[in-house]
Amino acid sequence: MLLLMLAAVATVVRAQPLCRPYKVRTGKVFASKPLPEGDRLFYAFSSTYVLRDICHSDTVLYLGKKIFISKDKFESSLRPLTIPKSMRAGGASVTSALFTSNSKLLLVVNKKVYMYNYLSNRWHKAIGIYQPVSHISGDKCCFKNEFCLELSYKVFAYLRGGPLPRTKIYFSDNGGFAFQSLASEKLDGLEGTLGGVFHFHSFSQVGILEVKDKLGSFHYMEHPLNHSAGIPFKYNDPLDVIIKPGQRGFLVLWNQTSLLVSPNSGQIIETVQLWRGNTIVTPNISDMGINIHSIASNTYELALLTRENVVYYGSQGYLGTTLVQLPDQPLWSEETGISFTDTGMLEVLTPVADPQFPAFDFQKCIVNVQAVLNTPDLQIEPCNVEFLDSTMVEQMFTIDMNSQLDLSALMIPRPGKIPIPLEIELRQQQQQDSADLNFTTSIKRNTISSVTVDIADKTVACVDLKPLSTLISIGCDKTKKILVQNKISACSMGILSPVELQRNYTYTIEKEAYSPISYDAEAQSDLLVYYQYEKLGCPRLVYYDKPWKPVVEMWKNGILEEIMNAEYVITEVNGITTYTYSLTAATANCRSQPQNWSTFKSDFYFLFEGTLWNRENYISCHEENKDNPLLWPEVEYQILGGQTDNRVIFGQRNGIYTFLLSVVDPYYSYCSLETMFSVYVDGALPMAFFSPELSITLLVFTTLLSTWLAYAIPKELSTERGQRLRNFCSRLFEGCLGLCRCSWLWSRLWSRLWSRLKLWLRSRRVGDQPERIPRTQRNQTDTEAVRGL
Repeated sequence: MLLLMLAAVATVVRAQPLCRPYKVRTGKVFASKPLPEGDRLFYAFSSTYVLRDICHSDTVLYLGKKIFISKDKFESSLRPLTIPKSMRAGGASVTSALFTSNSKLLLVVNKKVYMYNYLSNRWHKAIGIYQPVSHISGDKCCFKNEFCLELSYKVFAYLRGGPLPRTKIYFSDNGGFAFQSLASEKLDGLEGTLGGVFHFHSFSQVGILEVKDKLGSFHYMEHPLNHSAGIPFKYNDPLDVIIKPGQRGFLVLWNQTSLLVSPNSGQIIETVQLWRGNTIVTPNISDMGINIHSIASNTYELALLTRENVVYYGSQGYLGTTLVQLPDQPLWSEETGISFTDTGMLEVLTPVADPQFPAFDFQKCIVNVQAVLNTPDLQIEPCNVEFLDSTMVEQMFTIDMNSQLDLSALMIPRPGKIPIPLEIELRQQQQQDSADLNFTTSIKRNTISSVTVDIADKTVACVDLKPLSTLISIGCDKTKKILVQNKISACSMGILSPVELQRNYTYTIEKEAYSPISYDAEAQSDLLVYYQYEKLGCPRLVYYDKPWKPVVEMWKNGILEEIMNAEYVITEVNGITTYTYSLTAATANCRSQPQNWSTFKSDFYFLFEGTLWNRENYISCHEENKDNPLLWPEVEYQILGGQTDNRVIFGQRNGIYTFLLSVVDPYYSYCSLETMFSVYVDGALPMAFFSPELSITLLVFTTLLSTWLAYAIPKELSTERGQRLRNFCSRLFEGCLGLCRCSWLWSRLWSRLWSRLKLWLRSRRVGDQPERIPRTQRNQTDTEAVRGL
């Protein structure tokens, strides 16, 4: 009796259907409204494809004999999608589709690219494409950060099957609004035909699929992979390439008779195994003569619906991809498509026409894969892990240069199984001195990578225990910022008042002290500058006669992390030039000619667009450079920080300086670290009226003249002319005293003095000619002059 009951239960289990279909029939209230004018779109291929917007799970696109777009997971009836006749799309044949940023859908219609905003129902023809294209490709990222959004904006458009290298490839960096031609030396070296162009963000590469002699291979455009190609694989008929979501590097290449996968962005192309229980039926499911009608995939799952009415399900991982055949159930039709609504939840979707209404209904059948795989008939070994979880799932972390990120996961094995814990350490090769010599050509750009925790020997039955994976943005940590230390300010020392600085404080820069940044010429007038207290605070106090270097602090999430020791440069934002540097190229031990501010052309707008001299174009002089040898060792070395103790030397000028500091060290952080700060230079004596050289010359001349006069005057006073001069000075002094006593005699005395002076001068001239005037007459004249005084 017990055996009969068990047999009956087994029969019931085997008879359980794969899924239970139901029909969605809603929203027919608009039946009386006229159909929108336009050309009805249709999919150009005999297969069907259901494309989901991975960032907005409610938005789904169905591609078949008719095309539908739903904003509620096909939970209401819909009319087929049409394109306005004004777009002049032609036959309205769709060959490729892609969800990009926000509410945008890109479609290739009759070899032209169109953008459709499914929220506003507006169409836009992409600009910049002048030759026919058949496909578009991109890889959408869903995290809410600037870097992720930038990835979603990158799109390629190309003609699959076009001859290389003549076929035009177009790329867009704004989500498909506008395109431009892709030019690359790598393309010039390719032959055969074009199988596709793709952004592989986890590799920081652009991959080009080349088809030649019935073999396909991926070529890469960026160093260091631009000198090699992926392993060739059989390529008989055109293959659609699916970039699986999540930026993990997983690819699916398929057509109706072939299925291939890649776990590493095309470097290695693998076949898909088919298992039954614990036995491998075939290492390559394509050899079984399958006829794929629709395909579904998410980050780690894969499913097929064949025209033979068979559903296959499997998992795709770094160690391989395996499929199992699910129990039979008649699901296939010409209009049927499949897609994953969630992990382990496979939806079978079929549009159903309504003879009374223009809108289509939809028949759905949801397959709970985990429940199906637990049926005994499939003979699948139970999952060997009971619990696997981590807080890192569905997150994007940022790790900057010289930073550390700690992650953890919890795994509970099934009884009898022994887990093997792993400690994973990831390091940049450049930091370990194990990279290619030219690896630094790409280290200046931020990239992404992923960390995945999975069970190496888990069975296909571990549907609900999907791998734990997270994205890591290897790039700029936006929580980082730098500040210049301000322990002693001009306010704290009483030189400036913070109250006055906040009241639209202005200061003047002398025209001799600055050079206008808007043009290459000397200043014509003094410059009046408003002090930005809200941005700069109180200026740091610096004494002009002491070489000075700013102390730069690195802050992260509001916490002081370290005193920065990276290389950086400063520039005075108002053009003040009255400062120099303590080191030259020679004393800084440069091995090649160092860069300086004159290396870069001045730009009036550099303060608003970023510093011209930055980590992207900085070249260290402490490395050999045959193209830039050290020719001028006495030139000023203008880089601060790093391995030198270079300092700033201020000229003999008191006042405020406002500096923009920019980190140029390419190995300190991916961020373009900048900060603006001010200093007040004090202690400088007033500038001398004459130059030091002229002052020394005048001093020497004055000394020599004084020495000569000390010798010549006493000697001259002993002569007759000297006596007359002494007498005149004595009378002049006595007259001045009299003038002080009697001010009313001023005018009269002045006239008499003037007449006597003229008489004395005339007597002097006469005295130089003794042969013309008798001596007695001269004596009489002198006596009269004395009496008159």
